[in-house]
Amino acid sequence: MSIARSIALFAIAATAFTGSALACSDKDWKACKGKPWVTGDTMDTPMGERWWPNKLWGAADEAGSTNWFTKPEVVQRALAEAKTGKTYRLGRAYSAAMPTFGERKFVLRIPGGPTGGPFGANSLVYNDEFVATEIGQIGTQFDGLGHIGIAINGAADKSQIRYYNGVTQLEIEGAAGLKKNSVDKLHPIVARGFLIDVAGAKGVANLEAGYEITMADVRDALSKQGLADTKFLPGDGIFFRTGWGVHWIKDNAKFNSGEPGIGMEVARWLSDMVQAGVVGSDTWGLENVPAKDAGCAFCIHAHLLTRHGIVNQENMDLDALAADKAWRFLYMYSPMPIVGATGSAGSPLAIK
Repeated sequence: MSIARSIALFAIAATAFTGSALACSDKDWKACKGKPWVTGDTMDTPMGERWWPNKLWGAADEAGSTNWFTKPEVVQRALAEAKTGKTYRLGRAYSAAMPTFGERKFVLRIPGGPTGGPFGANSLVYNDEFVATEIGQIGTQFDGLGHIGIAINGAADKSQIRYYNGVTQLEIEGAAGLKKNSVDKLHPIVARGFLIDVAGAKGVANLEAGYEITMADVRDALSKQGLADTKFLPGDGIFFRTGWGVHWIKDNAKFNSGEPGIGMEVARWLSDMVQAGVVGSDTWGLENVPAKDAGCAFCIHAHLLTRHGIVNQENMDLDALAADKAWRFLYMYSPMPIVGATGSAGSPLAIK
């Protein structure tokens, strides 16, 4: 099943669930009050109360949770986790064979070789490449704060399509890239990292598509990993292993057909209790697809990125960390500072 079909099933299931196209739908989102994805008591937006200005970082902020990493105490706490010096590459290799979301593509070409030279008396030559891709949303990818928004008054009213910190479509859009909330506004990440291996705790190779990771699952995994008494702190990096990466390249259709992931209960823990600096997983979208309540499309993205400005790393390779039982580590990643980009490629690093 394609991702486009998965998204279409959201709408079909939502209509069947409610029995009416006007009950908790994009046509009548005020009827969604009380749904798990709704925050607060007022329906100012389809996600509940308005989320701007940001309560932590202020009305003008464009860096969200990466602001934690400008605080020396947060960085020093992270550096203290590197005890053995063993390194782990958490990014997957980029190639045309990897699964991609929707119609995205990755194309690399070297048009003949060598592509330059010879130069000088030593006859130096060189090779370079041409890459065509959605550079911020491909492979092991990092979602910036201009990636996800909410159309409060429909797609036609750009003054009420809102992103992180209430930035509107009119303020953000530009043919040459985002004018606000672009990835170049973010700070390098140096976080105390924690791996929550839900698949390992359950003794399975991988969770199934649609499986929702709950706080009971989180507590169970932390207990089995010897981390039950851990005090999580603002700026920590929390990463979820589902085992879904077993399908990477081996079965791209399966990988893209859905995914296990966290639900709103865990998302609220990350935003409200931990105040995470970065989150991530070995899946293409962090959250479970299809969700139990299909009425809200990619609610976890909207809650973490749009409402709270918590950045997200996807399609990570977490297997080596799990194999070594490296449950806590120094996590480092610096988004590519591409002016106007929605996200970033790149390989995060863990040091045990």
